[in-house]
Amino acid sequence: MTNLAEDLRQAADAVALLGSSCADFSALPDAEVLAGQKRIASIRRLVDTYAAWMAATIAERSRPELGHSGLAAQQGYLSPEALIQNSTGSSKGDAYKLVAVGTMMADAEAADRLVEAALSTPDADAAEVAEVEAKVPWQAPIARAVIAGTLSVDAAEAIRAGLGQIDAAVTAEKLGVALAALLTEASSLNADQVFKQARRMRDRLDEAGIAAREKQAYDDRYLRVYRLGNGTVRLSGLFAPEDGEFVLSTFDSITGPRRGGVRFVDAERAAWAKKMQDDPRTTEQIAADSLVQLLKIAGEVDPGRVFGGRRPSVRVIVTEKALKPEAAAQEAEARQPAAHGQIEGNPVPISQETIDRLLCDTGTRGIKFDADGQIINVGRDERLFTEHQRAAMAVRDGGCLWVDCDRPPAWTEAHHVNEWLKENGYTDLADGVLLCHPHHLLLHNQHWTIIRTGTQYWLGPPVEVDPEQTLVALPSKRSGL
Repeated sequence: MTNLAEDLRQAADAVALLGSSCADFSALPDAEVLAGQKRIASIRRLVDTYAAWMAATIAERSRPELGHSGLAAQQGYLSPEALIQNSTGSSKGDAYKLVAVGTMMADAEAADRLVEAALSTPDADAAEVAEVEAKVPWQAPIARAVIAGTLSVDAAEAIRAGLGQIDAAVTAEKLGVALAALLTEASSLNADQVFKQARRMRDRLDEAGIAAREKQAYDDRYLRVYRLGNGTVRLSGLFAPEDGEFVLSTFDSITGPRRGGVRFVDAERAAWAKKMQDDPRTTEQIAADSLVQLLKIAGEVDPGRVFGGRRPSVRVIVTEKALKPEAAAQEAEARQPAAHGQIEGNPVPISQETIDRLLCDTGTRGIKFDADGQIINVGRDERLFTEHQRAAMAVRDGGCLWVDCDRPPAWTEAHHVNEWLKENGYTDLADGVLLCHPHHLLLHNQHWTIIRTGTQYWLGPPVEVDPEQTLVALPSKRSGL
């Protein structure tokens, strides 16, 4: 069995040999610097294991049922995490991580002791032993890997958070199989990479839950703007992956030349990039000024104008089955998981409904891959509604066409009544209507439909909302029409 106390003493001695000042470290040759970094990583991993054990002990002695007699409460803290954060000077996230991993390790150790006891009982039969073994948490291999020194506390928490919890669709057996596969490669990955891999595994196990998690991320969005005591104003926000990538892309496009962005062949763009690089403001100041400018432009814009066309680049990666309704129908009949996609650069998957809505509003560039993931063909940009068509829609619809919605055209997106990709629809003015972002989300996510008869548009509810699916007229919001 691993003797962590002895390992810790040896690791401390090895680190101490590196020196005791910045000058000592600066004098080390390259080979010793690399070796020293490994020694420091080793001792940090061991200390983090001890920290997790201690966090679990503090959490156990601060259980809610103990009330004011709990350890954290006795010291004047509302939670064990708050006590740990104050005593270590760490972040709240680090404190929660230590408690979560430490508790997982304590539970696994307790379960392993029960199994050992059952195995050592002379008159215990196989059924009794199997019953005890079944109670071992599926996360137990994570805890054992941390104690064995093959997995850091950070990586353990990444796996725990990435794979998630047991539910109706994902059993302990399925999570156990995924965990075994993940642990074989976790030692060569950092915590961020481990989390992404774990999240991908969870999504493959529960593709049906992608839409629910996507909705939760969207429901959790917020933007807080408040004034501080010195008169300055602070912003704090959280955005769902789709909107968050759009925000990131916007600021990337603004500050790109300051952060090693692309080199422009076009003379005008090159001059702009040079001007941006020579700007005396910091990158953060440029971003702050740009946000204020964007808000000023938005505040002064004609509410009757529809924006479309150019926008920051946010790419959506989808599989072929997500683009072919007949393939999706076959998958459904065979009870296979639903298709899903991904926003480029973001590890969180997006549902089929979000794919449909994004393709509806922004078009797609088709890129085909072979079985090994190599690009074999790049398609062409599909046609979108032009600025003139959007302007005409603004006059015709007067804003979001959804029932009782008062959003003006400037707040809307163009929706294809007949999806050009799945229904061979055309990007004709008559086949497009304006919907605000929330109602565009609602339409795709809950499978509402909009149909046209002549010049009249109708809203068709899903069966879950109206079993009769009675069509609702969608008159124009423009006064006088």
